[in-house]
Parts: sequence; structure tokens; C-alpha cells
Amino acid sequence: MSRVVSSSIDVDAPAATVFAILADPRQHARIDGSGSVRDTVSGPQRLERGATFGVDMKLAGVPYRISNQVVEFEEGRLIAWRHFGGHRWRYELEPTAEGGTRVTESFDYSMYAAPQRLLIEALGFPARNRRGIEQTLVTLKSVAEADARTAREGDRR
Repeated sequence: MSRVVSSSIDVDAPAATVFAILADPRQHARIDGSGSVRDTVSGPQRLERGATFGVDMKLAGVPYRISNQVVEFEEGRLIAWRHFGGHRWRYELEPTAEGGTRVTESFDYSMYAAPQRLLIEALGFPARNRRGIEQTLVTLKSVAEADARTAREGDRR
């Protein structure tokens, strides 16, 4: 059984526009489809490999703060961060033939041994995270396409 939950969507915006959103931790609440990410973020304005950032979260109505570290980074193509537990949230961007971007978001908990994996699965995180990923991608598509339209309109002026 795969320990990676992922989904993809095609976005009618260049990869640079999509990546700018993902690499700015202050925009994560803007695109979050899970309803758990809050507006308060600490850390750099723009993420890079090794950067750390904190986010206020809420799960089942309980607020908490989580620290993340960027562990994978390729400008315009890949960004991933991990929590204290080691699982990763990853975004992979690929250009499409139409000039847009195919975005794949994944929740990777493959590094855990059986006890931790079983706990994650028993708590329903794979299914819950799949729903969150799918909604995040829909929101990211909308936001990135709006940002791309705004940039195109600004270029015409």
C-alpha cells in the first residue's frame, strides 16, 4: 500500500506564478483547502531549501502551532517541507503544452515505521489529507489563475 497521498490539477498560469504562491508561507492560508491553516506565520518572506517557518493551525477545533523545514527545493519546479514527525508536504510543478502548469501535491508518510504508519492511518489522516489536497489544488488553481490575469493586465498598461 502506498504511503503517499497525492492529487494533481492543471493550472492556466505559468509555473513561476504558482511557485511564488507556494514559496511564500504567508500565502498558505490563502490556498489551504483543509481549513486547518491559519493566517499567523513566522519565517522568511520566501522559502528556500533549509528555511524554517511556523504556522498557526487548528485541527478538530484545537489550535496549535507547527514548525516546518523546507527539505526539497528546485526553483519553479519543486518545494517540500516536513513537520517534526518527518512526513512531507510536497508540491511538484510541470509545464503543460498549453503554457500552464500541472501541479501535484502530496502528503508523504512513507518514512514511518509500522507503529507510526498504523497510527496515522487509524486516525484517518490519509483520507482527510486527500480531501484537503484536492480542495487546496482547486483553490490554488483559482488563486494562481487570478494572479496570472492580474500580472497580464499590469503588463498591458
